[in-house]
Amino acid sequence: MPLTTLTVFTFRPGHARWALAQMGTAPPQLKRVPGLRFFKLMGSGANNGFGFWPNLRRYGFMAVWDDAAAAEAFFAQHPLWAAYQQRSAETWTVHLAPLKAQGLWDGQAPFQPTAATNEPGPVAVLTRASIRWRKTPRFWQFVEPTSAALAQAVGVRAAIGLGELPLVRQATFSVWESARAMQEYAYKDARHREVIQLTRREKWYAEELFARFQVLSSTGTLDGVEPLAGLLSPIQSSSR
Repeated sequence: MPLTTLTVFTFRPGHARWALAQMGTAPPQLKRVPGLRFFKLMGSGANNGFGFWPNLRRYGFMAVWDDAAAAEAFFAQHPLWAAYQQRSAETWTVHLAPLKAQGLWDGQAPFQPTAATNEPGPVAVLTRASIRWRKTPRFWQFVEPTSAALAQAVGVRAAIGLGELPLVRQATFSVWESARAMQEYAYKDARHREVIQLTRREKWYAEELFARFQVLSSTGTLDGVEPLAGLLSPIQSSSR
């Protein structure tokens, strides 16, 4: 069964140049990884990734694997992964099973739902869009403060902004204590509803994707904290 993973790297001081260079040099290596069917390397911004200016010490790696064994082999043995680990102050990896997905990412539909829609426990949400150039001022006017407020929403355990290209290819990844907490925010937060309405009415996006996942396990830390501590069993959650 396919497995989706997201890793957030926070690099040690002095490694920002190496990390930025990997955005161009790592993809050819990743294309040769056995069992890796889809991947994206992404940068992040200030203020948990939602700021206009880049955070050159934080990056994300999203991947879809043929199965868990392919992911485990990469994380255990691949020299590129080891190079990232050696230069990171901390990493956080979540294993995910898609519950729902709609839209495209660079013309592909990478997340094929495999998990039961009524599975209890924490859920993750990914929203990703290619923003039309002439709509970028409107996007950042509304989305930057709204997305930053997401991190303070009731029931959210982690929220980070990521992007393939500055300003115009942006994604938000959030993890929630439950599907109910996520739905309460999505349907009742006035700022969130306003932005959704604006994106449709003003056609901000050339391409967009929304995906919801069941969180299978969590390893490592983000800003010194294991975001899902207490929500997953010790086997599923680890700070190492």
